[in-house]
Amino acid sequence: MENNKTPKIRFKGFTDPWEQRKVLDLLELLTDYDANGSFADMAKNVNTTDGDGYAWYVRITDLENPKPLSELKYVDESSYEFLKKTELHGGELLMAKRGDIGKVYIFEPRTKYATVAPNMYLLKLNNKVIPHFLYDYFVSGEGNKKLTRLNASSTMGALYKDDVKNIDVIMPSIEEQAMIGNFFQSIDHFITLHQRKYNKLLNVKKSMLEKMFPKNGSNIPEIRFKGFTDPWEQRKLGDILISLQNNTLSRANLSNEAGVAKNVHYGDVLIKFGEVLDVSKEKLPMISDESVLSKYKSSFLQNGDVIVADTAEDSTVGKCSEIAGLNDEVVLSGLHTIPYRPTEKFASGYLGYYLNSSAYHNHLIPLMQGIKVTSISKSAMQDTDIVYPKSVEEQGKIGDYFQSLDHLITLHQRELEKLQNIKKSMLEKMFV
Repeated sequence: MENNKTPKIRFKGFTDPWEQRKVLDLLELLTDYDANGSFADMAKNVNTTDGDGYAWYVRITDLENPKPLSELKYVDESSYEFLKKTELHGGELLMAKRGDIGKVYIFEPRTKYATVAPNMYLLKLNNKVIPHFLYDYFVSGEGNKKLTRLNASSTMGALYKDDVKNIDVIMPSIEEQAMIGNFFQSIDHFITLHQRKYNKLLNVKKSMLEKMFPKNGSNIPEIRFKGFTDPWEQRKLGDILISLQNNTLSRANLSNEAGVAKNVHYGDVLIKFGEVLDVSKEKLPMISDESVLSKYKSSFLQNGDVIVADTAEDSTVGKCSEIAGLNDEVVLSGLHTIPYRPTEKFASGYLGYYLNSSAYHNHLIPLMQGIKVTSISKSAMQDTDIVYPKSVEEQGKIGDYFQSLDHLITLHQRELEKLQNIKKSMLEKMFV
């Protein structure tokens, strides 16, 4: 039993077994709107706004999908008076009563008051527990299991105060709690930094994809590299891209181990692959049937070919990947794809990024057909307009710019995933 109350990983100097306590022992106050009135009273007395107001208003949806406080709704001063009992200053825990029962959120100290909306409990804690320790306990493997069991056992789809009060918490001394809380705050800080950098880079890419390609019939982009001033060329897709043959092999006909050719499946184009598909780095499913080689010999892919997904469940149909990094391998375009080969030389990456930009993709939307499954035909794409700089050097600068941006995005994504995995592992090992 003593062993069961000792985590796998601890900070140096702490050896005492952890103690089991009830949440009731850790509360200064547990409150919700029951004391203030009914939901009907709420509707009459609470006025929210998206702009600046007297106090932030924390709703159940803000628990389920945590967001920066700058994105929360506000209440005016009269509404704040009605909600005053649930005023937040920082260090409180919020717990969902309904919906995602037991979902926990910690309210960090801020310069402005905040109030709690319906369908959640406000847990004001006493000095026996560090708020960040208890929060991390609830999101750890063991703590989360207890909240999940409460959710599963709830016959009325709600969490009651007595349920909250009787949750068992296994905890160490206040000093060890502080060490654990600070440790996870530091990890969360680094995760937030990388998440912001990652999101910022995604926004930069989105913005530049809109500005570096001409749109609305123009032949000059909003932003271009220094030294290039000539208007861009406009041609029909069918004049500069010829279609190749794709195979119709389903996932079930492909192998993840070995085969005679690599296969580009439409699902991977839609979800997994970016604008440029480096076949030397990406693991592609394999075709094992040797008869396929002779059947599709004239459609073996080359660097610079573009694979368009012609079917999707939404308007992402038309997303494409340009082939790069191909040496001696045989690569074929698979099910629900249209493979294209340019009739003239394009710099690496240009077509992949241009054809995925809103400047081009928006022209495909009126051509899409279907309700549950959306598709676009080869014949419909033939007459769409493609614009490009005559200078292959300018094309190359555009392709290189976006590939460098994607490289940075991938680095931050990997670092973010690494930190999230570290946090997940430590949450499992640092709590009982």
